[in-house]
Amino acid sequence: MKVYRPEWQCTFSVNEGAVDAARWKERLAWRLRRFADRLQGSGRTVRIDCRVTPAISLAEVDTCLMKGFEVTQSLITQLAHQQACEEVMRDAKAELYEEHSSP
Repeated sequence: MKVYRPEWQCTFSVNEGAVDAARWKERLAWRLRRFADRLQGSGRTVRIDCRVTPAISLAEVDTCLMKGFEVTQSLITQLAHQQACEEVMRDAKAELYEEHSSP
């Protein structure tokens, strides 16, 4: 009886800049990306490398990335909400946040 074993591999990395050992083309590309970020005044440029075998469609990869960014937005929104609540509490009840030294 033949045993079937599925095999797959996925490497996923996100970079915010060129590594020290990068070639001149990659270093130049990152300089241009940083320059574009400064021109726009906001945002953050990242590079996503995704290698999958067996191959899946680019549309499927894009769908996964979009779902991941939706989760990221939700998490960041929750953190912003918590920070806003803490700032209100620190203003309204500053005495709760004061450190008391023992006599």
